Amino acid sequence: MSDTGYFIGVISGTSVDAIDCALIECGPERTRLLATLSGEFPVDLRDDILSLCRTATVSLHALGTLDVRVGHAFADSINELIAHAGLTASQIQAIGSHGQTIFHQPIGNHRFSTQIGDPNTIAELTGITTIHDFRRRDMAAGGQGAPLAPLFHQHSFYHQGVRRCVVNIGGMANITYLNPSPTATPRGHDTGPGNVLMDIWIQKARNQRYDNAGQWAASGKVDTALLQLLLDEDYFRLAPPKSTGRELFNHSWLQDRLAQLSHTPDAADVQRTLAELTALSIIEAIDSSQQTDELIVCGGGAHNTFLLQRLQQLLPAGRVLTSDDCGLSADWVEAVTFGWLAHQTLNRQQVDSRDLTGARHPVIMGGVYYT
Repeated sequence: MSDTGYFIGVISGTSVDAIDCALIECGPERTRLLATLSGEFPVDLRDDILSLCRTATVSLHALGTLDVRVGHAFADSINELIAHAGLTASQIQAIGSHGQTIFHQPIGNHRFSTQIGDPNTIAELTGITTIHDFRRRDMAAGGQGAPLAPLFHQHSFYHQGVRRCVVNIGGMANITYLNPSPTATPRGHDTGPGNVLMDIWIQKARNQRYDNAGQWAASGKVDTALLQLLLDEDYFRLAPPKSTGRELFNHSWLQDRLAQLSHTPDAADVQRTLAELTALSIIEAIDSSQQTDELIVCGGGAHNTFLLQRLQQLLPAGRVLTSDDCGLSADWVEAVTFGWLAHQTLNRQQVDSRDLTGARHPVIMGGVYYT
């Protein structure tokens, strides 16, 4: 296998808002983003995915069918990207498909993480070797299977002499403390909810999928009683390594805390308070013993202007940037990550996630579905 070549990374995050596909040229020292495509889920497919994430039990027929349907949707988006880039399938060395997470169980004797989007279907419909199921080998080695993005953050955002943290704000948020040594493993963990609770609330209260630039949150004020209830969650007090998902931070979790209030808060105040929860949980995760010169934000949360303002206000000694300021669009960091991980896997490169996930030793991540 060549050290340099074209790879495609594809992911749908916990918000289930799009199928993000990134075409990259990946080499031993440099990764270049060449083309992107944001594929839309059919409305009925998105609704079925979200319903599955909310349901404690599901039929094997429904799970298996949805797995293949998501695989078809991923393959359609990948083929569209390849055509848009003017390439052919034979020019792509591999696809790194994260899939769509529907359940993540990072602790216990039998930890697991389930991502649907059948890689057999993707390989068959694209004609390209597909690498999938990146998280579970890490979990088999004693890790939590997440976060994995910090591995690419270290590769892409390290800057000599600048003390940087990277925070990815998707449905959940995760933070990376870049290592001062450029080739060393960074530290990082999930901080808690990113956009997920804000998206849930605005969908319920205003029938909108997201809070554009955080404008609705900015119109409200923090409800201190609600904020205290939200912060009184054991997850925030756990020591790393730790990871989380919709299994914890979901509609029911929010409703339980709203029900404990002795008053009915204004809807905009709830949104403002949820934004504050995201900002505080990120900033409080930053190691106070280390000076942070720059906090680099990527993911959908990078478009939430109000949230960025709050992060800057809470981190007065550092500078809050987006990954766009560092040469890589905030919208595509995660998709690029899984293209980059596919390159690592196909070249049989072990990934050292011990300081991220708690794995006992480095492993080669992902199952390979050859064509």
